[in-house]
Amino acid sequence: MKKGNAKALIPIAVFIVLYLGLGIIFEYIMKIPMGFYNIPIVVAIMVAILVACIQNRQISFDDKLEIMGQGLADKNIITMLMIFIVAGTFVGVVGRSSAESVAFFMLSIIPHRYAVAVLFVVACFVSTAMGTSVGTITLITPIACAVSQASGFNLALCVGSVMGGAMFGDNLSFISDTTIAACNGQGVPMKEKFKENFGIALPAAIVTLVLIVVISMKTELTGTVSGEYNLIQLIPYLLVLIGGIVGINVFIVLLAGVITGSVIMLVTGQITAFELVSNMGSGASGMFETCMVAILVSALCAIIRQAGGFVALLEWIHSIFKGNKGGQVGVGCLVAAMDFATANNTVAIVMSNPIAKEMSEEYKISPSKTASLLDTFSCVTQGIIPYGAQMLVAISAVNEMGGSISAFEIIPNMFYPGLLFVSLLVSIFFIPKKKDSSV
Repeated sequence: MKKGNAKALIPIAVFIVLYLGLGIIFEYIMKIPMGFYNIPIVVAIMVAILVACIQNRQISFDDKLEIMGQGLADKNIITMLMIFIVAGTFVGVVGRSSAESVAFFMLSIIPHRYAVAVLFVVACFVSTAMGTSVGTITLITPIACAVSQASGFNLALCVGSVMGGAMFGDNLSFISDTTIAACNGQGVPMKEKFKENFGIALPAAIVTLVLIVVISMKTELTGTVSGEYNLIQLIPYLLVLIGGIVGINVFIVLLAGVITGSVIMLVTGQITAFELVSNMGSGASGMFETCMVAILVSALCAIIRQAGGFVALLEWIHSIFKGNKGGQVGVGCLVAAMDFATANNTVAIVMSNPIAKEMSEEYKISPSKTASLLDTFSCVTQGIIPYGAQMLVAISAVNEMGGSISAFEIIPNMFYPGLLFVSLLVSIFFIPKKKDSSV
């Protein structure tokens, strides 16, 4: 076994300090809107790679390039990149009108007393179908503002419910970048990871829904909200959801969603052929940075592993976490720490993947369980950090609607992440270990 070398982890520390430090300066000192997301993360990772290349001068630069190239020569990396692009294309096709149709349809058939509960359920459905929590929040938050203004429900409760539902779907969706990253990084079918996650996420979602209903019953209503909807626009979402659940290949599912979505958008006159092609390109290009991050992080991790950095990290983890259950908590703490540092759950998972894979072998954690832990723990942290993209996008959407709200008003009304954490701990410490069918 390669000897541990803690100095090999310096590039990761450089990346975290650079990215987190600049993010804090931009967001909270310079007051730049979406400051964390104005930092070129690709450049930050390139600096970390440069630091890794400067280390260990006994190995030539050409040999280090070869090591990084070997880190990319993995079927799971290529599969992850292709799914990212096709998933982005699907989101570009279905667009805003389909999500709004889901919301206004449910608001039209369910009593207005339960409007906030409807927002939570709609956000759950849309984010699971679209695979993006940020996209869901962008689309549904304006409707949440309208519900609050028209009905008298607390604005923070409405927005918090949308954000909670968005994180539910982001954690479970077959086409979410976090799911793709976790499953391909651990080499497990998405269906297996979904089974693990669903048993954790569903109880948290049910309790969240009950809490929202109880609070809603105590609110005095002052009006209602409604809008136009087209039920045929739900078909692409349903195809992707059902296809993923029954285990159809994710590429086939996504292509079916793209084709049906394209036909529906054209036939119903929602979009022109030129706009459709343009939206496909925009959706795919929206995934380019995520793809580049996955490539560069894989290269960085390859050179860190070769230098003994992961061995040193595993030795440190072993000194703190003991046994299978301790190992599961260790995987969760690893990805949570990465997420707090990067404010990006996909990046956190990609960076944690190689270390978590070795931990799964050391602690005898099944690959599907490891993928579930990575995705779910990162979902918990991403949902509550006040500088995360989800929170910043929600606040921005409220401001655009003429409202005003802060992250610290939303967080106490965002029940789902906290309940998901409780459900996670119950699944680790009290649910018997299952035989994994993915190995």
